[in-house]
Amino acid sequence: MHRIIFHIDVNSAFLSWTAVKMMREGKPDIRLVPSVVSGDPSDRRSIITAASIPAKKLGIKTAQPVSMALRTYPQLLIVGGDWAWYKACSEGFISICRSYSPVLQQFSIDECFIDMSFRCKVENAVEVATRLKDEVKTKLGFTVNVGIGSNKLLAKMASDFEKPDKVHTLWESEVQEKMWPLGVRDLLWVGKKTEERLTAYGILTIGQLAEQNVGALSRLVGHKFAQQLHENANGRDDSPVETEMAEAKSYSAERTFSKDLVTPKDIDRALFNVACIVAHRIRRDNFRASTVSMFVKYNDFSVSQKQCGLSQPTDVTAVILNEARKLLSEAWDGVTPVRQVGLGVSKLTHESAIQMSLFEDPKMEYYREWDKQYDEQAISKNRLK
Repeated sequence: MHRIIFHIDVNSAFLSWTAVKMMREGKPDIRLVPSVVSGDPSDRRSIITAASIPAKKLGIKTAQPVSMALRTYPQLLIVGGDWAWYKACSEGFISICRSYSPVLQQFSIDECFIDMSFRCKVENAVEVATRLKDEVKTKLGFTVNVGIGSNKLLAKMASDFEKPDKVHTLWESEVQEKMWPLGVRDLLWVGKKTEERLTAYGILTIGQLAEQNVGALSRLVGHKFAQQLHENANGRDDSPVETEMAEAKSYSAERTFSKDLVTPKDIDRALFNVACIVAHRIRRDNFRASTVSMFVKYNDFSVSQKQCGLSQPTDVTAVILNEARKLLSEAWDGVTPVRQVGLGVSKLTHESAIQMSLFEDPKMEYYREWDKQYDEQAISKNRLK
């Protein structure tokens, strides 16, 4: 059976959703002029969470401070966000997507994957995707892009092609033509630091990355990530579209601060605290995790998140924390004030056998002893409550 995966992504979600609400109030469509959404329009330090296409054409980008955008275009229209309204728009969007396939994985508030393998055929996939796209526009008033591929990676890459209000395909047979000419940064999961390492080695395009052997890549980014990059650059991805039931098999914790954090030391301390909580919970339930994710949220509700896989399942706090720290260096620019930090683990297993590595950290026994003491203290505190 040929897999058919759709990735549906709302175009400039926060700005589009704000535009729909304002138009219902009889106001002009802000999507047609240079405009942005920020947490606090009156605060020039506020971060831009979404920008209209006319604003993007002027060089204004999300995650920029409002002050920088105003220097680019002083007449820029700045509007505030409405989280309750965004949640309602997201729920309406997801409801329509779910009507096309119950096998749905929500990737974020404004994007999701659906598995259409049993719902349409390759030859009419574009027709079905166009129908979905048009239904969202007609019923909800905003536009989406739909990417179609034979796996999640290709569907996601396809939805990022020309916007807005478009349907694109990226089948395995189209990888060489449509994906390989793109820059390496356009490949899913390639961040700024990875891009710098690859380009310094002369790997500028996804096609050049696909032609590299894993051994050479391993010297640049480590063996496990090198394998993933090589597979993805060649358009290969066997991850399933996970339903909410599967996604629930994860553990997470977050900390929200009454005052934004700005120093790496404070943010690292917060990350340490949530890592302790998450690791304790999976040990309590006899799980080990193979995937670590983390996010930082800013005071305007914009979120930067990263995820990585582990070479083997673990329940050790130090291992989870160290991976989260690496992700933090990719997710956070080291400057923007942070309102919330979160950490999660997934791909859980109950298997008790631990594959010992010849290169296992010599401090691992110390880490496990530390975890044991933490768990005992946590259990004692719970008993006193």
